[in-house]
Amino acid sequence: MPRSAGDAAPPSPGRVGALFSSLVVRLRWWIIGFWALACLASLFLLPPLSESQGRSDLQGLVPSNTPAVTNELRTVDIFGYPLTGRTIVVQRNPSGLSVYDQARTFTNAIAINRQEYADVAPLRGALPITNTLGLFPSSTEQDTTALTYLLFDQDVSFGRQTRAAEEYIDRFFSARDDIVGITGSVPARARQGDIIREDLPLVEALTLTAIVLIVGIAFRSLVAPVVAVVTTGVAYVMTLRMSGAVTALFGVTSPSELEPVVVALLLGVVTDYVVFFCAALRHELRGGSARLDAARAATARYGPIVAVAGLAVAAGTAALMVAESAFFRALGPALVFTVLMGLLVAVTLVPALMAVLGRLVFWPSLQRHSETPLDPHPKEAGGRRSLLGYIISGRKQAWITATAAITVLATAALPLVNLNLGVSFIESLPGDTSVRRAAEAAESGFAAGILSPTTILVEGANLDARYEGLGRLGDLIEEVPGVAGVLSPGDNPRRVERNILVSPDGAAGRYLVVLDDPALGGTAIDTVDRLGDRLPELLIRSRLSDVTAGLAGDTATASYIVQQTEEDLLRIAVAALAANLLMLIVFLRAVVAAGYLLAASMLSLAASLGLTTLLFNEINPGAGLTFYVPFAAAVLLLAFGSDYNIFAVGSIWEEARHKPLPAAIASVMPGAIRAMVTAGLALAASFGLLAVVALVPFRQLAFVMAVGIMLDVLVVRALLMPALLTVVGRVSAWPSKRLRADGSSH
Repeated sequence: MPRSAGDAAPPSPGRVGALFSSLVVRLRWWIIGFWALACLASLFLLPPLSESQGRSDLQGLVPSNTPAVTNELRTVDIFGYPLTGRTIVVQRNPSGLSVYDQARTFTNAIAINRQEYADVAPLRGALPITNTLGLFPSSTEQDTTALTYLLFDQDVSFGRQTRAAEEYIDRFFSARDDIVGITGSVPARARQGDIIREDLPLVEALTLTAIVLIVGIAFRSLVAPVVAVVTTGVAYVMTLRMSGAVTALFGVTSPSELEPVVVALLLGVVTDYVVFFCAALRHELRGGSARLDAARAATARYGPIVAVAGLAVAAGTAALMVAESAFFRALGPALVFTVLMGLLVAVTLVPALMAVLGRLVFWPSLQRHSETPLDPHPKEAGGRRSLLGYIISGRKQAWITATAAITVLATAALPLVNLNLGVSFIESLPGDTSVRRAAEAAESGFAAGILSPTTILVEGANLDARYEGLGRLGDLIEEVPGVAGVLSPGDNPRRVERNILVSPDGAAGRYLVVLDDPALGGTAIDTVDRLGDRLPELLIRSRLSDVTAGLAGDTATASYIVQQTEEDLLRIAVAALAANLLMLIVFLRAVVAAGYLLAASMLSLAASLGLTTLLFNEINPGAGLTFYVPFAAAVLLLAFGSDYNIFAVGSIWEEARHKPLPAAIASVMPGAIRAMVTAGLALAASFGLLAVVALVPFRQLAFVMAVGIMLDVLVVRALLMPALLTVVGRVSAWPSKRLRADGSSH
């Protein structure tokens, strides 16, 4: 029967695929040699990514016109120094610090402030705080704890600030001074970078080991894992070295969080494509094809599918670039480049290796026999009914399966209503780190928010003559839920507050607000937001209606980051959904199937985020998920869902050109499910092993990605997808008519 142009399978990809496969097989030795030389050249000539990243400062990704940053700079302009620093020396003795110990803490700080020890570079100042007699706001004990906030210029690196704090301790303190250690957001960030560098080699080694085991067991082969490791190794070297060169050339910096994510993404997606190619090659060899013919056929059949799947992942991750957040704009290009480089290596090197090795890829297990497709009508065959056979045996069974799968996923998604975002640094560290121990000591003597108090700057005329109003404002601020204590003008003798809490000209004042919860956490951010919303009302009640007020500090900055991230949600979601939907429609030439397949992926994503929220809210209540984790996971999981949709449904579509849809599903899905489970396990292992990095954000990302990938493969692809295809039937191909009732094509 003649086919209409609108309903026939696209001829161009078939011709292009055949031409490409023939070319790759013919040039197999040249391709292998090219990638070998490219790897060697990049190792010797290009810098690694870690050496090109420069200073990794999350706060540096916040625009300078951010209100919290502007207020902090304004505070420095008026008073000459901030009220608190982000590097803190902690002294603590539960039995009590002596009067002499506390006095030395103050005299040491005074010496630094007078620049008597300018050689302790780049230290610019020090601010001591003690819980003497429990007088300092938020003090929970008396005379047990002293903190010294060390002040630095903003361009001093995290590592240098930490080393300067160590020099300060060595110069001014001895063992009798009960020094616990150094803490604060700056030392925490420095320690985060150290942990990432220390743990990344182990993550890489374990991921490669997992890939070897998964691929080896799936194909019952000793050689297939070698193909996977060689391919991922080439992609790894080329991606990181070329990324390092681009970073060094253009002077771009990126957060240290990027490298482990890039490594996990790279190893995972490349292994996926190796699995897809190897599954196709095994099918051809089992059918009796010769080595080169099998390599050509496998590449011609799955090369376009892998290429489109890879482009779908790249397009999906590119959605991050529409965000206004500088963090996501830095993350987006890095992920896109990673996927494209991995795809380029996979679609050239893997077919070349298959053409060279042939049947050896599956040594020692491969035997010459054909795979037997699942009977689409198991009742008629009289054999034992499999789960897939049950699903596609009728629409009633498909409806039952789809309803059950959707119910399970929707239930798992319910905890998303409690999703809260945070930007914690100290809380993300392991409990046995010195920074974390020093933080806990400081919080024991004061309150959880003491390590990074929030500053409120007020400006107005003759404030030094309006102390009653300033004091009243401090009292009202302290009544806001979530505030542990406030150091405000009017609490101390005026001669003490002059130049510290009230400016010399009396035109500005500032408050030190200590929160009940750890700074930068989700609950602390909620408190700061509440405080910011109520400030205008509090000014009026304090009879300071003509005074302006603004928030500064780490938690206020974190609030801006979270707010900007939430505002980016719509932009990222629209871009990601549009990119994935477009790739599915173009490849499948079907709007209906593309719509419900993408909806299924979204439901799986919601379920994985819901389970992650539930788990980490139990582990660390109030901290929230790290702000970038849900959004990075959403973009990646949607992209991987499109990847698997293209692989599975694309194969079904091709088979359905010659068979009824149920028969096509029965023929394709058993092998597709096996390949997707293998690929999914490898991808889940790549991201799941990020949990080896002993930082909370990586464990959150590891959990959501591993759970999301396995839900997508085991529930959505293995159960929900064939059920939906069966329920919707040939309407799935609308507006194309490529699926006919009898399975023949026009």
